[in-house]
Amino acid sequence: MLDFLGNLKRTHYCGALRAADAGRDATVMGWVHRRRDLGNLLFLDVRDRAGIVQVVFNKETQPEAHAKAEQARSEFVVAVEGKVTKREKPNPEIATGEVELVAAKLHILNNAKTPPFPIEEEINAAEETRLKFRYLDLRRPKPHKNLALRHKIILEIRKTMDEMGFIEVETPMLTRSTPEGARDYLVPSRVHHGNFYALPQSPQIFKQILMIGGLDRYFQIVKCFRDEDLRADRQPEFTQLDLEMSFPRQEDIFNVIENVMVRACAVAGIEAKAPFPHMLYKDAIRKYGSDKPDMRFGMELHEVTDCFPAEAKEKLQIGGSVFAFAAPGAAAYSRKQLDELTEKAKGLGARGAYFVKLAAEGTTSTVEKLIGAENVKKLAAACGAKTGDLVMAVSAKEEIKGTEAAALIAGQLRLQLGEALGVIDKSQWKFLWLTGFPLFEWSETDKTWVSAQHPFTGIVDEDLEKLETAPWEVRSKGYDLVLNGVELGSGSIRIHRQDIQERLFRALGLSEEQLRRRFGFFLDALTYGTPPHGGIALGLDRVTMLLAGEKSIREVIAFAKTTAAVDLMAESPSEVDAAQLDQLGIGVLNVKEVACQWCGGAWRIAFEKLSEPGHGPHGISCPSGRGVEHFPMIDTSGIWSVKHRSPGNSDWLQIEPRRTA
Repeated sequence: MLDFLGNLKRTHYCGALRAADAGRDATVMGWVHRRRDLGNLLFLDVRDRAGIVQVVFNKETQPEAHAKAEQARSEFVVAVEGKVTKREKPNPEIATGEVELVAAKLHILNNAKTPPFPIEEEINAAEETRLKFRYLDLRRPKPHKNLALRHKIILEIRKTMDEMGFIEVETPMLTRSTPEGARDYLVPSRVHHGNFYALPQSPQIFKQILMIGGLDRYFQIVKCFRDEDLRADRQPEFTQLDLEMSFPRQEDIFNVIENVMVRACAVAGIEAKAPFPHMLYKDAIRKYGSDKPDMRFGMELHEVTDCFPAEAKEKLQIGGSVFAFAAPGAAAYSRKQLDELTEKAKGLGARGAYFVKLAAEGTTSTVEKLIGAENVKKLAAACGAKTGDLVMAVSAKEEIKGTEAAALIAGQLRLQLGEALGVIDKSQWKFLWLTGFPLFEWSETDKTWVSAQHPFTGIVDEDLEKLETAPWEVRSKGYDLVLNGVELGSGSIRIHRQDIQERLFRALGLSEEQLRRRFGFFLDALTYGTPPHGGIALGLDRVTMLLAGEKSIREVIAFAKTTAAVDLMAESPSEVDAAQLDQLGIGVLNVKEVACQWCGGAWRIAFEKLSEPGHGPHGISCPSGRGVEHFPMIDTSGIWSVKHRSPGNSDWLQIEPRRTA
């Protein structure tokens, strides 16, 4: 029979007992971590958030407690009353190893099924299993440490911001949809049928309005939401340190964040030194092939296009630049390893990969016959290669407007080889400010220039005249903070004048009607004396991940989702009752894509009801004119639509409009 807690009060955490507590009475509460029965003596290791303590049950002196302890099993919830004594043989492996608790009374407060994995520091359970049984995974020491570190980092940030005169202000979770670079999570309104709230991708507009409202210095530890493809350092909901300042210079914002990061690092026992170095975006791309360069190792990139004569370029089909770097000690790579590197390069979009080996017995190259011995030497010298090094050069299959495609490919290979060769100094903490970003980037999908950050980013004053005539040359007042090759946050000095903001929106192709519909309230606010302002947002999940020494942000979030945006524990997202959908005036359509048998393209069909005999649509002609497609699964008495996409086209053409019978 289980016991009740009643008025029993815990006096000590399990992991807090020390030699100085010897001789004292203590009551501890927690889970049975391990059980060892030696006959007259029975040992229970009892665990709580603070750690583990060994509890001794003596059959001769406390027969009742001993008998009850025989019933205890792994993960049972217990409370133990007893006396702290020094161990005859201390255990240096645990913090409480000098003492043990001699039990006088045991209370079994709850029993437990056998867990699907052991509650230990290191386990081999699949991440999906850990996330499904997250309430068990959270009992392990590592999640405890990570969440405690997260708490301390956020607490230190709040202290720091308060000391610098910032006011924490909460902004709305239910707001309107605005273009922020990713898809919104939409929330239908029951009261206003057909209208939707959007969960904020960031508090961008609200924090700017707070500056218009005279708050001067705002910050917030805020949840944000983005419906985008996930990866190790991304979640659909994430936490940011968001801040905004009035009348700032760029260096003022840098100083604030450097102070924050130095103190946050100190919480984790890491020494960070300010000021952080700066680098221009264009230099980062050309030297490191990345807009978030990892500065903990060398292997810098070098443009070596002039090492490839015109005839060689023609034979190798090189249309743009060639970038190369030297990999220290990799001259011993085998032909198979070079082939694997070539395949990796091609997988990243390279036209080809070209190698120079500087072995002790001589220099060899895979392209010597094409570029000549002198150019091979020139190529190696350009990269600063030494004996024992491997030089790897790449060209891009397709050029990207506004940047160096070959450098971006080489940058990813630099990271892979740096990791493989063990040249990255994992003991270093290298912060970097990146500035001088282009205001626009080319969208291959839309075939136009789009905002590289968001449409409220300030424009370098002298580039303003190029906004309509040469947008690819316009620089922004944006900046990123990078740590060890991970982007921690992004910010900018904002546009504070309505005339410039409207010009930017028009440069992005927004009509007057679109401007008023999407940003009317904000454009109006700009006309009431908006001060110059700027800010930044830091991803606290990423900050904590790095400071905790983890590789995924899921390890520092209490209830993380998978890369498919699923909460395995809560089984979310889930279906909802039809009554809830009816209240919202929402119907759920079936969506299917099928191949077009006539042109090799695809059909996308959306329908509310599966067909019954006689309710299917008549044949629908393929836009190619080659034949008619039939969709017998669609019941035209419900809502339905049909779209078509031609081969090689990313756009869907509406063939049959959505309609009701």
